Amino acid sequence: MMELALVKTLLNRDFYDRHKGIKCPDKIFTKDVRKIKQSLDAAMEAYEYVDLTVADLYAVFNRMNASMTTATRGAYDDLFKRLEIVEPIKEEIAQDTLSQMFQQYVGDQVANLGFDFVNGTESSLEPLRKLLEDFKDDFTPNLRVDWDDNSLDTILDATLLESKWKFNISSLARRVEGVSGGHLILVGARPNTGKTSFHASLLAGAEGFAHQGAKCIVLCNEEAYTRVAARYISASSNMTMTEVRENKALAHKRYESIRKNVMFKDSTGKGMAWVEAVVKQEKPDIVVLDMGDKFADISSERSDITLKAAAIHARNIAKQYDCCVIWMSQLSAEAEGKADLNQAMMEGSKTGKAAEADLMILIGKTQQAEGEDEDPVRYLNLAKNKLNGFQGKITCMLDGSRSIYSA
Repeated sequence: MMELALVKTLLNRDFYDRHKGIKCPDKIFTKDVRKIKQSLDAAMEAYEYVDLTVADLYAVFNRMNASMTTATRGAYDDLFKRLEIVEPIKEEIAQDTLSQMFQQYVGDQVANLGFDFVNGTESSLEPLRKLLEDFKDDFTPNLRVDWDDNSLDTILDATLLESKWKFNISSLARRVEGVSGGHLILVGARPNTGKTSFHASLLAGAEGFAHQGAKCIVLCNEEAYTRVAARYISASSNMTMTEVRENKALAHKRYESIRKNVMFKDSTGKGMAWVEAVVKQEKPDIVVLDMGDKFADISSERSDITLKAAAIHARNIAKQYDCCVIWMSQLSAEAEGKADLNQAMMEGSKTGKAAEADLMILIGKTQQAEGEDEDPVRYLNLAKNKLNGFQGKITCMLDGSRSIYSA
C-alpha cells in the first residue's frame, strides 16, 4: 500500500519533475508496482506539463501491456482499484521515503556483489563498474533553480533592513547606521581597553539596541556573568556601581526598562553547537559572544583553523536564525598602546575570523605613562566594512565607571 501511495504522489507533475532521476528509478519498486511505475514514467514523458489522474495512468498502462493474460489483467485491475482509493503521501515524507528505498535497493546490489567478491565467484571489477554506470543517471538531479527576486522594490526593502538596530554612538552611527539580522560583527581590543563596556553601551546604553526593542542574549565565558551584568546596569542607569548602591531605587527604575530584553548566561566550556542550540530556542535579535574565541574547539593544535571554523559557524547562525552575532575577541600584543589598528593584529587568526565578518571594529587607545590617569579617548577602527564600505578611524570617549561610550 505504501508503494501505491508513492505512485499516487508521483502523479503530481511538479513533484514528479523534482524527483525523476533522483533516487527514483522504477527498480526501487516491487515487481508488480514496477510495471505501473514504468507506465507512469512513459505517460509523464509523453504528456508534458500536466498532472495525471489514476484513470490516465490506467489507460497508458493498458496500452503498454495489451498482451497480458486475463488473470494478470485482473490482478492489475485490483491494484488500480487500490490506487484509486489510497491517499497520496505528503511530499516531504514521500521524498524521504523514495530516498530510503533507493538507498536500500542500491545497498542490496552492492552487498550482493561484495558477497560474490568475498566468495571468489566474481574476480573482476567490471560488475562494479557496470553497477555505477547503471545508476549514475539516478544520481543526476533534474535541477530547477528558483532564482531570487531582484526587483527594485525588493532590493530597496532589503537595504533598509541592513540597519534595523541603530548604533547609539553618534560618531559611529554617522559612518555605519546600524546592524541587522544575518550580520557577524567582530569586535577586537587589548585587555583593559573597554570591550565589555563597548557591548554593554551598545545594548543597554541610552537608545541602545535593547531600548530599541531588540531581544539580546549575552553569553559570557571570560568574566563571571554578574560582572558583565553589572556593566549593563551601569550603562542603562548611567550610574557608577557606587551610585547604584547609594540610589538603588533610581538604578532599578532605569535598568528595569531594558532588563527583560537582555539575558545573560555563564557559558564557560561551551562550544558553538551549544550556542546554536541556545539561539534556535530563544530566537534573539542580538547575540553577544564574550569571548567568541573561547567557543571554538580547543582540541586542535591549529588555533587558526579552529577559530575560522567557529567564525563560519557563527556567521551561519546569524544568517540561519536572522540575528546579529557580535563576536568579542582579543588583539595581539602588537596592538598595545596604539590608536591605529588593522586586521593583522587579531589574535589567533589573522585571516580566518576576519574573512567571515561583515563589520570589524577594533578598539584602540594610546599608551599611558606610568602614574598618569586613564585616558578616556578610544579609537574605533573600522578595519572591515561590508555594510556600506567605509573604513577608517572614529574617535569617541569611554566613561569606564559607567560603561558608556559617547561621541
